[in-house]
Amino acid sequence: MAKLYFYYSSMNAGKSTNLLQSSYNYKERGMNTIVFAPSFDDRYGTGKITSRIGIETDATTFRTDTNLYDVVSAASDEQTVHCVLIDEAQFLTRDQVLQLSDLTDKLNIPVLAYGLRTDFQGEPFEGSKYLLAWADNLKELKAICHCGRKAIMVLRMDADGNAVTEGSQVEIGGNDRYVSMCRKHFKEAFFS
Repeated sequence: MAKLYFYYSSMNAGKSTNLLQSSYNYKERGMNTIVFAPSFDDRYGTGKITSRIGIETDATTFRTDTNLYDVVSAASDEQTVHCVLIDEAQFLTRDQVLQLSDLTDKLNIPVLAYGLRTDFQGEPFEGSKYLLAWADNLKELKAICHCGRKAIMVLRMDADGNAVTEGSQVEIGGNDRYVSMCRKHFKEAFFS
């Protein structure tokens, strides 16, 4: 029986690396995967998933109005789809998480979704909220704070290295804009 998995963490825990390895494992065994990435994440080029350690793959892009069930169902009419993998799953909508659960429940295709649990203000993303609620299996990937504790929060920084406490929930960036922290250090930086 296929399941919906949610692999979550703060930044720099290896989510994209884990996704790329999982897709590679399927393909190495002659199986087909569909890998999705949000269309607006163009840090490494649109339709690319790139890990900080240097591995990458092409991806099918999605927007908030993309029906993921329809895309995968149409692809599976052409060839068997053995697994669906989603990068930056925090950007999914509630309806898209429901569509992913339908892939597992109706088409018996495993779905592996990878994303952040919370934003730079400590608030849940829509996709993460519903994945945490509806996924069959939750898997935490661990990142480390500068103090050595497990990092569970993500702090957005300005150009001067100060915590950003207001702004749009979605602002694409990497280590130049965000830092993973334990809750204690997040609170010290965010609320000071």
